[in-house]
Amino acid sequence: MDKKLIVVAIGGNSLITDSKNISVKSQYDTARESIRPIIKLIKDGHNVVITHGNGPQVGFILRRAEYAKTILHSVPLDSCVADTQGSIGYQIQMAICNELAKEGIKRDVVTVVTQVEVDKNDPAFENPAKPIGSFMTKDEAEKQVKKEGWVVTEDANRGYRRVVPSPKPYDIVEYNVIKSLIDSNIITIAVGGGGVPVIRDEKGDLAGCEAVIDKDLATCLLAKRLNADMFVVSTAVPKACINFGKPDQTELDVLTIAQAEKYIGENQFGKGSMLPKVQAMVDFVRNTGNIGIITDPKHIADAVYSDKIGTRFVK
Repeated sequence: MDKKLIVVAIGGNSLITDSKNISVKSQYDTARESIRPIIKLIKDGHNVVITHGNGPQVGFILRRAEYAKTILHSVPLDSCVADTQGSIGYQIQMAICNELAKEGIKRDVVTVVTQVEVDKNDPAFENPAKPIGSFMTKDEAEKQVKKEGWVVTEDANRGYRRVVPSPKPYDIVEYNVIKSLIDSNIITIAVGGGGVPVIRDEKGDLAGCEAVIDKDLATCLLAKRLNADMFVVSTAVPKACINFGKPDQTELDVLTIAQAEKYIGENQFGKGSMLPKVQAMVDFVRNTGNIGIITDPKHIADAVYSDKIGTRFVK
């Protein structure tokens, strides 16, 4: 295969494989395991850009803030995202350096704390729907509504959670920096957690906002801007499926844009899980004509080299 520019999105949940063991060391060990297929792509000479999720990790920061609220200040959501970009990026950076060192390979790796601009008039701001933070009882939720002005909702019959807007990304503030790093053959980690959500006021100044940007949609924006040869999203399953969880569940090998949109119209993909990934694939392939892939972390490299592994999206 010719040398490719490949953008790979790692899920935040993929850094936590054991819910009873969520220490920082455990997350690093899992990160090191997760990036091994990506190391193969790097060794083969491909230029790789990595993004990552941060849902569980932002939740941990918010829980700490809740426990400490009587003695410490609260942490705005945009700062939580920036914090996790630094901490998760650091883990991935170190894991890549250590794995490459085993092979006698010296490469520069960097994490870019990335701001992603959203539209202050996005309808999502009027309809918060993204659950964040820890579960609460109904009484606890009602107290937070009165005290903090939170919007809360019942989540999967497990309790109540705060919900925040999830606006669409439309510009990457640090894009030129990211592009320069990639052009200099530096392994770059960017747009972590969908990017720090920022809005621009009438004067042109940026300000953070209480929102969460979908990681897959933000990564798609980056992949489109870079005109990446491949855009890979890793998730919990090796392939996207239709009739998921039913007796007639069927794994999907290759999907055209038209087929994917048909399945989207039939509500075949879960709104909080597979749907944004498939939507990101459709957007990327339509705008670039290049290849999109959905698979699980351990099959990332194999799926790049074979259309029999993972779900491949084509025009």
